[in-house]
Amino acid sequence: MNLPPYADLPNILGNKILLRQVLRSDLNDLIKISFYNGKQAKSLEDATMMLDKIDKDYSEGNSIHWCIADISTNKLVGTCGYYRGFDNGEGELGCILLPHFRGQGFMLEAMQLAIDFGFNSMRLKRIWAITSKHNFKAIKLLNRLNFIQVKDLQNDEIEFEIREFK
Repeated sequence: MNLPPYADLPNILGNKILLRQVLRSDLNDLIKISFYNGKQAKSLEDATMMLDKIDKDYSEGNSIHWCIADISTNKLVGTCGYYRGFDNGEGELGCILLPHFRGQGFMLEAMQLAIDFGFNSMRLKRIWAITSKHNFKAIKLLNRLNFIQVKDLQNDEIEFEIREFK
């Protein structure tokens, strides 16, 4: 199985976006959407520490985290990636978008690019995602990407999955 870390973090070019490495110059934009283990950054220092942890997770082969950059400006609009390891050919896909970029198709394209990369380059057999039962926009996005709901979890969360097509 071809899993992280790669010699260079793969850049993935779409029609509107580029999935690329999160840079230190992105941190001011990242603070608002920077999370690690469910805890949100409250300062530039917090966001820097979280990015360091994410980079460490990547170097240990446990995650791959991209900046979603608008290709016309190369500015961060959000992040997405695989965050919880790759046991048994699986990966958990997560995403977050800055509020003023929502509803413009950035996340749909980012998730599709990440899914394609997961199946084709990482050779994952199953990709899963967890969201709140009340996050109707995320549920709609996952359904558009052909994820199916597979279980109810604690704390009003639900798990979705998509499997490799043969």
